[in-house]
Amino acid sequence: MASFATPLRLGPLLLKNRVIMASLTRDRNRVPGPLQVEYYTQRAGAGLILTEGTFIEPIGAEWSNAPGIYSDEQVAGWKKVVDSVHNHNGRIFLQLWHIGRVAHPLLQDGRPNVAPSAIAAKGGKFRQLEGTPGYVTPVAIEDPEHYVALYKRAAERAKEAGFDGVELHAANGYLPHQFIDNTSNQRTDQWGGSAENRCRFPLRIIDEISSVYGNDRVGIKLGPGGGYNDMGMTEKDTVETYGYLIKELNARRIAYIQIARYWALGDPVKRGTPIDIFQWRGLIDSSHTKFFVNTEYNSEDGTKALQDGSADAIVFGRFYISNPDLAERLINNQELNTNFNMKGFYGGSAEGYTDYPTYEQQHKAQ
Repeated sequence: MASFATPLRLGPLLLKNRVIMASLTRDRNRVPGPLQVEYYTQRAGAGLILTEGTFIEPIGAEWSNAPGIYSDEQVAGWKKVVDSVHNHNGRIFLQLWHIGRVAHPLLQDGRPNVAPSAIAAKGGKFRQLEGTPGYVTPVAIEDPEHYVALYKRAAERAKEAGFDGVELHAANGYLPHQFIDNTSNQRTDQWGGSAENRCRFPLRIIDEISSVYGNDRVGIKLGPGGGYNDMGMTEKDTVETYGYLIKELNARRIAYIQIARYWALGDPVKRGTPIDIFQWRGLIDSSHTKFFVNTEYNSEDGTKALQDGSADAIVFGRFYISNPDLAERLINNQELNTNFNMKGFYGGSAEGYTDYPTYEQQHKAQ
């Protein structure tokens, strides 16, 4: 019976525990610097760190200081992060990110937003810039293989930086998710229509980045329930599509499949479907591909999922913002810090970023 403290074999890696740090956009620096080295090193107690979403090309994100992996300077910056995490006995994967049609239209340097089809998302609100320009109608991508090649190049750069592996972000309404979902993908070529065709884009990316890292150092994040960024199919289409996709991913023997639960707060236009993510558990062979679960997990929920074997590891997001030593707190059954500094969530400096105390520091101060 597994617990948070139980080590986990992930491909060639042995993770020291089953507490995974989720990808968390904090909008601090396009090129990782000393602040990012400190931030990630503070959290090296995690069994595995998944970096914040990292752009595979210069793109107009609403987060104007989100990092990339498309320049030599960024590779050098990330290498310092990776080296420090490794020096503190941590493991770290880079999350590969392209946001497609939901890029901020005013931050695109005159380039159009792109997507599988020329269909705008609904309900767009951007955190930066005054007003709400909202989502715009994107230009349909002519050749998806161009973007597959961008992901592969980003994986090559991640390997140069020394990352232990890479994760494809195929959830949250970003580019791979836009291909998967039949509300955003209405193509009539080999990249659209059937579940097989709509899943072709993420699977092509997985194959190419696996050629760089090896399949057992590659993971993927999926969000079948949709909601965020105007994603979500009917329950029937969701079950069919993700059943096919997960079978194909399992056959490729990748390191892990991370599935996020539906999150109502991230679904302003009520597009998503609260769906049971554990219906696909039986399609994943944990002897070679681990099953990670994410979204709104606490200590009790996570403990239960590990004990009954319904998940191999638990991915924590917001708790890793305010608890740099979250893994240690969960393993030792210590109280979690729920005092979030909202000012430091997106953008800024050390405040609300690297100034959260460990359990020991917190209690020394009392």
